[in-house]
Amino acid sequence: MSEDSLHPSSLDRLDRRILSALQANGRISNQELAQTVHLSPAQSNRRHRRLEEAGYIQRYEARLDAHRLGLGVTAFVHVSMERGQHKEVLKFQRTVGKMPEVLECYAVTGDFDYVCKIVARDLKGLSDFLLGTLAQLPGVSGVRSSICLNELKCTSALPLD
Repeated sequence: MSEDSLHPSSLDRLDRRILSALQANGRISNQELAQTVHLSPAQSNRRHRRLEEAGYIQRYEARLDAHRLGLGVTAFVHVSMERGQHKEVLKFQRTVGKMPEVLECYAVTGDFDYVCKIVARDLKGLSDFLLGTLAQLPGVSGVRSSICLNELKCTSALPLD
């Protein structure tokens, strides 16, 4: 793919409809996708593959129910790092990327350096993870958490219009 084909402005209405349909149902068959976006199956498949190859579609995954799996606590954790510890920051980033409890982690501006979305079985499990694992990582100077009381919206679907 050329660099121009990776630019969002190169997406036409049909490409956006395909992406929207795939966000709603990643397991949709090519036949169903073609019907949904009003294309022939061959055209639908060609566009779908082009969108994958261009990197618009990163991966397909199943969205699991954390509560049914016994992960009853979700927390948003703000992490502060010691200043001037570049090696420790890189190590923190690599380590957090491997922790299954950390669903998302972002480097942010403001009073904290990172915000992480974490799941745990219960409050004790969260406490053990925060105090015994996350706060003990080299370079971490502080950890503050907010426990999610009620999930109002949780999606990975991006606005395409």
